[in-house]
Amino acid sequence: MLLAFTGTARSQTNTLDFYVGQALHNSPLLKDYQNQLLSGQLDSAIVRAGYMPQVTGTSINTYAPTLNGYGYDNAISNGGNFSTLVGVNQTLIGKKHLDAQYETIRLQSQGISNTAKISEQDLKKSITAQYITTYGDQQQLQFNRDISGLLRREDSLLKDLTERNVYRQTDYLAFLVTVKQQALQMRQLEIQFQNDLNTLNYLCGIVDTRAVSLQDPGLSLASLPDADHSAFFRQYHLDSLKLRNDRSLIDFGYRPKASIYADGGYSSTLAYQAYKNFGVSFGVTITMPIYDGHLRKKQYSKLDIAERTRTGYKDFFTSQYRQQIAQLSQQLQATESLIGQINDQVKYSEALIDVNGKLLGTGDVKVADFILALSNYLNAKNLLTQNNITRLQIINQINYFNR
Repeated sequence: MLLAFTGTARSQTNTLDFYVGQALHNSPLLKDYQNQLLSGQLDSAIVRAGYMPQVTGTSINTYAPTLNGYGYDNAISNGGNFSTLVGVNQTLIGKKHLDAQYETIRLQSQGISNTAKISEQDLKKSITAQYITTYGDQQQLQFNRDISGLLRREDSLLKDLTERNVYRQTDYLAFLVTVKQQALQMRQLEIQFQNDLNTLNYLCGIVDTRAVSLQDPGLSLASLPDADHSAFFRQYHLDSLKLRNDRSLIDFGYRPKASIYADGGYSSTLAYQAYKNFGVSFGVTITMPIYDGHLRKKQYSKLDIAERTRTGYKDFFTSQYRQQIAQLSQQLQATESLIGQINDQVKYSEALIDVNGKLLGTGDVKVADFILALSNYLNAKNLLTQNNITRLQIINQINYFNR
């Protein structure tokens, strides 16, 4: 008993928030999304830098010698070409076109952020479900420990009464079988609890095999947000904005484009007054689409198809969402009603156990009746624990949509 007390005293008590926090902190997927968001910030800077003046330096130096009249035609090669230039090129782009490209990056970042929120909800739901399962194991284990303690106390009493011939030896053996069976059941529950606890640690990325006890999850129904503000519906809204922005980018692609350029430096064939061949040049380049083989119209058609696909997925998900919430709410209501009935059954079973326990001490009750009453009590308590866990699992599934 002293060793058991010492082991319990050293055990650590953990909460649901602890495991959820560890899982969120250790998740490589969530870290990946964070890095993608940082990368998106760099994409905006890259676009901005791409439309800044581009300055390049070039140096081209060739020499075409002739020997005894053999060599390249001097009219073509000029005997050589020597140039070292610094050029500046600036693409002229309207603010609306630039904003549309920024919008593409912004929508991508918002999509990643929204996906990260849903993945976070998935992880929370998974960890909470495993925590509830493990907590249920702990509840059943603690209850069976209490029953084992009760059986040990009754065992001493019944053994003494059997030695005094108040009960038959066969009655005591039947009771002893129940005691042994309960010990085996408790050992099985200990193994199950430890396995589920290890699974919980594994899902959270926790390397720990110490004995712990779990606090009540303390789950309650959270108020669900409006569909328009839910992360599960926001992705469809972002997809709609993306398609609209893609249409704008197509339109900008068919507008005239202009760029200005200038260069300066040295360019010469060294054939005549090479020292005077320093200079500059500048100009304007304008491009205007004239005919594209109806490509623009085909691109619009692809966007229209994508919009119909998006609408179909959204409508189907909306229908499933409403149906799932309604079913879960119905299950929760039925489970809570059943828990109330089971609680009444547990009270009656407890009263019967108490009465039979007193009568057992005086030899006024059959051992078989006591064992039957105990069995009914065990079944009622186990059923109560299972339904309490089911209730928490349903709440966890409903709360999954609260973001």
